[in-house]
Order: sequence, then C-alpha cells, then structure tokens
Amino acid sequence: MTDRIPTNLRLLLMLETLGEQTEPLSPAALGRRLGLPKQTAHRLVASMIEEGFLKRDEGGTGLRPGRRARMMATGLMHASSVHVARHQVLLRLAERVGETVNFVVPEDRGMAYHDRVETDWPFRIQLPVGSHVPFHCTASGKTYLASLPKAQRRRLVQAMALPQLSHNTITDPDRLLAELQQISRQGYALDNEEFHAGMVATAVPVTDPAGRYFASVAFHAPTQRVSIERAVELAGVVAAAAAELTTVLFAD
Repeated sequence: MTDRIPTNLRLLLMLETLGEQTEPLSPAALGRRLGLPKQTAHRLVASMIEEGFLKRDEGGTGLRPGRRARMMATGLMHASSVHVARHQVLLRLAERVGETVNFVVPEDRGMAYHDRVETDWPFRIQLPVGSHVPFHCTASGKTYLASLPKAQRRRLVQAMALPQLSHNTITDPDRLLAELQQISRQGYALDNEEFHAGMVATAVPVTDPAGRYFASVAFHAPTQRVSIERAVELAGVVAAAAAELTTVLFAD
C-alpha cells in the first residue's frame, strides 16, 4: 500500500513519524514503520539529509528533524495566526510576574527567542527576538534538556561544551545531569545567576496535546527585583501560562 503513495507524501509521512518519536529512528526502522522497502527508505532519507530536512543524531545512527524541517514547522505555526494568540498569553503572563517573558525554542545554535514581552522597568537585560542562548546555563535550555529521554539527555550533555559564563554556571556534566533529573521531576527550571551574574529566571515546558516538549516559556529578572526564592514561587504562574499556550497553539 505504501508503495502506491506518491514520493512527496512519503517524505511528509517520514517527517510526521519522526516527530512522533521520543528516540531517534534509523533509516531502516523508519522505513519499516511506513512499510517502505529498505532501499527506498535509505534513498529518501539520504535526499532529506542532503537538503537539510533530516540530520543524524549524536550517535550517528538515528535520525532527527533537521533545521529546514524545524523552520518549516515554525513557519506553518506562524502562518496559522496562532502567534497572535500566543503573544496575548505572554502579555498576560508579563503582567502577572511584572518581568520580561520569553517564548523559546531549541535550535542547533542553542535556545532561540521566538517571541517576548519586555518589562517596563528601566533596568532590564536585552535579549531580542532572534537571540540564541546556551542550553546548559539558562532556565529555558535546561527545561528542554530535562524533557529528553534519560539516555539521550546523557549523550547530549556529555557531548556539549559547558563554558563557565558566570560564577554559578554548572560546568560538570554529572552535576548538570543531576539537576536535569530534578527539573524533570518538579516540572520547572531555574537559572540562579548561571547565565548572567545578577539575573534569575524560571522556565516551564510548553507541550503538545500528547505531552511532548514543544518550547519553553520563561521570565527573567535582575536579582535587585526578584530573588531566587521568588522565582520559585512564580513557577506555578508560568506553568499556568504554559498550559494556556498548549491550548492556543494546538487548538483545531
């Protein structure tokens, strides 16, 4: 039956199947899921890797959506006008916490700021839309890392550079992995002056209806206004906004 599906639709089905997985699939496994001959699956995968729609995972055997596939997904989401509703949720969250709020998505270069609402305070940290920040020392980045399956999380952390960006940056892989396990249990991540001295942040995952990580919603603030204890207290407020974002982003 799959052999009669046009090639362009096969490519979309392959991307859809990969998007439903929590672990990378090999070309052969992906082909089996779709009932494709092994040679056909390898040929289609090679074309999509060459064009940037797929990429190999850290181990080199599994497949992940590539940059072009992720950009396409983001563009389709933007074209559906849900970005307007998304921004309204961020506006309400910014009013509740009184600080700058961000909608952040993982990319190859780090966590990318796709939307934000700036605080009215004169003293604020400038990270405009389009900025990239590290995975290992930001609340949004640690939220993403904590969402990964344990084996994949460990492989990625052990492969990552962990530069010291402030006095509190975690640079030891085992210590970072322990914190990510805690974040996975508690449902939110903190940046306790790990990215910038004098700045704290709280982030919560935004998930799709199946509970899979999609993005992070976060606020950050200078320690002159928000203590780390207050950042913990506000995690519930951020989590409520994350749940609202799931509703507006994935509504029929």
